[in-house]
Amino acid sequence: MLNRSIRYLIAGSALLAASATFAQEPIKIGFLSTFSGPVAVPGHEMYQGFMLAVSERGGKLGGVPVDIIKEDDQFKPEVATQAATKLIERDHVPIIAGIVGSNVMMAVAKPISDKGVFLISANSGPSPLAGSGCLPNLFVASWQNDNISEVVGQYANDKGYKNVVLMTANFQGGKDVLGGFKRFYKGKILDEIYTPLNQLDFSTELTQIAATKPDAVFAFYPGSMAITFVRQYQLAGLLKTIPLLSSGILEIPTLAALKDSALGAFGGSFWGPDANNPVNKKFVADFESKYNHIPSTWAAQGYDAALLLDSAIAKVKGNMQDKDALRAALKAADFKSVRGKFKFNNNHFPIQDMSMYEVIKDAKGRYTVRTVATPMKDHQDAYHKMCPMK
Repeated sequence: MLNRSIRYLIAGSALLAASATFAQEPIKIGFLSTFSGPVAVPGHEMYQGFMLAVSERGGKLGGVPVDIIKEDDQFKPEVATQAATKLIERDHVPIIAGIVGSNVMMAVAKPISDKGVFLISANSGPSPLAGSGCLPNLFVASWQNDNISEVVGQYANDKGYKNVVLMTANFQGGKDVLGGFKRFYKGKILDEIYTPLNQLDFSTELTQIAATKPDAVFAFYPGSMAITFVRQYQLAGLLKTIPLLSSGILEIPTLAALKDSALGAFGGSFWGPDANNPVNKKFVADFESKYNHIPSTWAAQGYDAALLLDSAIAKVKGNMQDKDALRAALKAADFKSVRGKFKFNNNHFPIQDMSMYEVIKDAKGRYTVRTVATPMKDHQDAYHKMCPMK
């Protein structure tokens, strides 16, 4: 009888040990982003921010070990679709994070969500997915595409610019950004110029702008296209005569290449390195220590995406099978963001403050931005009322 009790005790202990081991099996998380080509910089920065948060937690999120599987979408929807299929069907990931381009997001978001996999965007927030096409398993930890230009449209009003020319690459993200500017700008739009995606010679368009002579130009280009555009804008002599307003152009890696030619330019966003809260101060210091440069907005977005997952995985105690509980935990967004307050709207896009930033040199002679105004408080995107989710 005693021997049988001992056997039961040993068996029970083994079962408990097996359960504990199972509970600590790493959660596989796909990180699908752009790591090659002219839009590679945002992808790398997002990944650096995301992995900083993971490393600070000892390779864990929510107290559970994570295995981050990195995939390059090359900024191509067809490549992204193949990579997402591989992550879901071969790697069996319950979560995919990342996504730079809205062209990519529009191709993969619904198939990923329909498979019951959660998608955490660390950059792209296209308008169709914020409105009637909203998805239960998509959570955008950055911004809705229009937001970063809506604040610039309001700023242009405040500056008294009576007419402007708009310019961007011809893709969903560019169209959303220009749409956001137009939603709030009250002056006259003299022209809208859409250039082919990945175009690197803007001489014809800049000659056209010089002839039009607007009060200001509002432009949006992703990745290295931003560097090329601003540099050509400056070389054409326009930076001294026609103010350049932007969203998504005046990022830290871009400023390092542009140097003095970007000083005094203004851009709109939800975050800057000078955000005055303890989480951000630690993030900026830790990022600079690890990567030897000031973090960009993309890095901040990647970091916040990881913090969101950290909070949600902790709430469900690492149980990826209870999708309803995980969805509720993500929606709760119970974490402290680098931007300060953070909450999701009914469409799983953020409600947040939007600010304007000026390009400056800091005390160390580095090119960065400082907050100059916050025209929009607790700003909601224009599409959330069309989303049937509550």
